[in-house]
Amino acid sequence: MTTTELGPLSPGARVALVAPSGPPPSELLARSLELLVEWGLEPVVYPSATAEHPRARYLAGSDSQRAADLQDAWCDETIDAVFCARGGYGSVRMIDLLDHEALAAATPKPLCGSSDVTGIHEYWLERLGLATWFTPMTATADLLDDPDAVESLRRAVFEPASGRTFTAPDAETIVAGEAHGRIIGGNLSLLAMTLGAHGRPVADHSGCIALLEDVDEEPYRLDGLLTSLLRAGWFDGVAGIALGSWKGCGDLAEVRALAEELLAPLGIPLVWELGFGHGPRASSVPLGVQGTLSAGPTPELVIAG
Repeated sequence: MTTTELGPLSPGARVALVAPSGPPPSELLARSLELLVEWGLEPVVYPSATAEHPRARYLAGSDSQRAADLQDAWCDETIDAVFCARGGYGSVRMIDLLDHEALAAATPKPLCGSSDVTGIHEYWLERLGLATWFTPMTATADLLDDPDAVESLRRAVFEPASGRTFTAPDAETIVAGEAHGRIIGGNLSLLAMTLGAHGRPVADHSGCIALLEDVDEEPYRLDGLLTSLLRAGWFDGVAGIALGSWKGCGDLAEVRALAEELLAPLGIPLVWELGFGHGPRASSVPLGVQGTLSAGPTPELVIAG
């Protein structure tokens, strides 16, 4: 059974800021702290948020340090939520270092992040049975310079998820229909990268609603990533698919044509650009909870009440 304890938080809550993947720029980290304080939260900065890897500048400290920070923040009963400061790359290098038993024994709390943090969302859902928030990263310009994205994250932090409706001005239906089920997915690259992780078979996604988005991947790369998931059986039994933003992925018409070519034959509701991911006005959406995807004249995703 998946728990849906996603908050909401109250002013005064202590929240952890960790960097399980790439290192956040110092000026953006400072701005993210200002935002959290402005919201009335008490941010606690963990060492990985300012750490440097001895070799790779694209990693926020060593794998063991990033894993320890994430685990310590999650298991600390005085911490009310965990925010991941930045994506980039690195979660797949540290998730096998996590202590599953310690994580499972801790009191559930909101965990927020997206992009490379998809690997962590997947672990939390498949190994711990916990719902999480797929949100823009707190120490990135994509969030901090976008008032609509900031407001969506604020709502995720302080308002209940149940009953909320997600849509976007550019949302369009590719395959019409309606799907009910648990919401899964995230960043396409990471979903392909974690196939077979932990020595486990592909999870059973029967009846699930899949969210997919990516950034800075050429169409031929997206083709390969989608094909890998299809061949591995990742989409077997999926009830519906909602696509998000494809920032920096080339001609969007080509990306859409690719999605139609590979995903429409599944014969399930399929929606284009539902407003989550790396694009402007990105919504913060919950994963691991029940919802309804309506692929009609006005496509929308409604979180179960």
